Amino acid sequence: MTPEGSFEPTVIFFGLTNSPVTFQVMINKILRDLINTGKVAAFIDDIIVGTESEKEHNELVEEIIKRLEENNLYVKLEKCKWKVKKVSFLEVVIGPECCGNHLSQRQMITQTVNLLVGY
Repeated sequence: MTPEGSFEPTVIFFGLTNSPVTFQVMINKILRDLINTGKVAAFIDDIIVGTESEKEHNELVEEIIKRLEENNLYVKLEKCKWKVKKVSFLEVVIGPECCGNHLSQRQMITQTVNLLVGY
């Protein structure tokens, strides 16, 4: 509570314990049936949609945005990639012809070491 009323953050406080986990659980609940179709994947604030047709893609994206808005979550349009054939998702390049790591082996080792060491 604040003098102006109750305080509701508009972004996750990543300094708090388990904030990313809590957010992931919320996203999983909101999109569960879409994720179960195998055409939607979500990892924290990254959502990827893979469909056979543009029509189906548009319908899924509309449904995802609707559900996010219903739960007071919003997308930043400038951070989104729309209707691309190849995308990097969790450091893996995903596309119709390929699925592979886009980082060099040296970059992968450096990132892994940094994660393990904690910086």
